Amino acid sequence: MLDRISTKVFADGADLDSILRLAADPLIKGFTTNPTLMWKAGLTDYADFAQRLLEQIRDKPVSFEVFADDEAEIRRQAKKLAAWGPNVYVKVPITTTAGVSMAPLVRELSEDGVQVNVTALFTTAQVELITVAVADGAPSCISVFAGRIADAGVDPIPIMQRSVDIMAAAPRAELIWASPREVLNLVQADQVGCHIITMTHDLLPKVRSLGKDLDQFSLETVQMFHRDAAAAGFTL
Repeated sequence: MLDRISTKVFADGADLDSILRLAADPLIKGFTTNPTLMWKAGLTDYADFAQRLLEQIRDKPVSFEVFADDEAEIRRQAKKLAAWGPNVYVKVPITTTAGVSMAPLVRELSEDGVQVNVTALFTTAQVELITVAVADGAPSCISVFAGRIADAGVDPIPIMQRSVDIMAAAPRAELIWASPREVLNLVQADQVGCHIITMTHDLLPKVRSLGKDLDQFSLETVQMFHRDAAAAGFTL
């Protein structure tokens, strides 16, 4: 089943050793990270981490995120990140923490040749705004947080489907299904024509279960429970 999926899988994480191992996996077409993942991984030197990663990964896109919260500093950081390599995409949030739209700056950066990955979008109105901003610029990505939309009790599929349609006006832009919660999301992303899905390192191994016979899967689950109970030494 996996060979029939056209949506590209990007690995989302900040553990350098894991990233470099995944770089050899033909399933993985690119990489994303963010300051939260990097902080949780215990990183303290952003530039050193990025440079070591880019020394090894030159032929797949890699997204690094700005961490500033005002337009001038976001602009400066974005240009600095973009200069690190031709495969770098710069993650710029849809707004500042005060809710100020970054669409004008996104347009400026994109038309200046910066490959942006506009992140933390949740609505089709936001997708429309950013699609216009990147339509005449460099290759770009628009990350819609489908998993968090679902966390709010809202079905993300109509939003993702509409986003695909909206983004037809920006042929150099790709839609990312961000924050997936399960492997089914990869199938759903493919069904709506989403270009990319990001998957965390702990979710990626589960992709190999796609298309698995459910009777066999059931048997393997029973065997797992039995094996684990025996390993634990449980008695009654």
